[in-house]
Amino acid sequence: MSDEHVYAALIEGDEDGDARWAFGTGFTDPLHGVDTAVPESVDAAALAACCTALGDDALISAQRLAEWVTRAPELEEEVALANIGLDLLGQARLLYARAGQADGTGRDEDAFAYTRDPDAFRNIRLAELPCGDFAFSIVRLLVTAAWRLALFTRLTTAADPVLAAIAAKGAKELAYHRQYAADWAVRLGDGTEESRRRITRALGETAPWTGELLTDDLAAPFGVEPEAVAGETLDVLRQVAEAAGLDLPEAAAHPGSGRRGEHTEHLAPLLAELQSVARAHPQGAW
Repeated sequence: MSDEHVYAALIEGDEDGDARWAFGTGFTDPLHGVDTAVPESVDAAALAACCTALGDDALISAQRLAEWVTRAPELEEEVALANIGLDLLGQARLLYARAGQADGTGRDEDAFAYTRDPDAFRNIRLAELPCGDFAFSIVRLLVTAAWRLALFTRLTTAADPVLAAIAAKGAKELAYHRQYAADWAVRLGDGTEESRRRITRALGETAPWTGELLTDDLAAPFGVEPEAVAGETLDVLRQVAEAAGLDLPEAAAHPGSGRRGEHTEHLAPLLAELQSVARAHPQGAW
């Protein structure tokens, strides 16, 4: 088969129109067999908004982690970062599926990931910043994993049983993500003069974006207190910084909010790459 017909072949035989880009072809609804009725006590719009935003956080973070494949300092770290990214993709898939049910559109994970423009995304802006060096990616992972674990742990008691189950599954993964990043942060801080310089710089570069996470009230409708999440997140970051012999800069916040669709200039190029094949061949199937 000639190269120019490769993608054409992907869309042949798709008689029922059930084309899926994410995670290959033939996967059923990730919540198949689960009672997905939204409880009467739960605000469906708030549930959809929460799941969409948390799914966006996971998807964009996973895309940035994927950029380390073939670029990580060691093969072992390449595999670790790729697997963390896959965990986040799995979380995004479940959250998007729940969002599509809650908002009444029935959209699947592919529709959320591949058909929305940048201003429709609601991810935190720290996730969309370029990878930078290894130290920056480690600090970003530490901050986001610590915050997300604190959030997901509290969401395990959410009134929506599906969201609670997704949070319980995700919390187990996030505990590893946080530990992996913390171990590397301490190693870099307690390593060479150069590694210490880089991790110190990375802490300074992430601090202006951390405030957005610490003030996020997205999960408040589900009994999650933003102050409690912020307190736990900061406690973890202080402990890691102390173990590494580093000073933790005070968290700040750039004007604007990713939760309102206000993003940096880095999100659009990231999505252009992520969505390019699916948009060029909307009926394509792996």
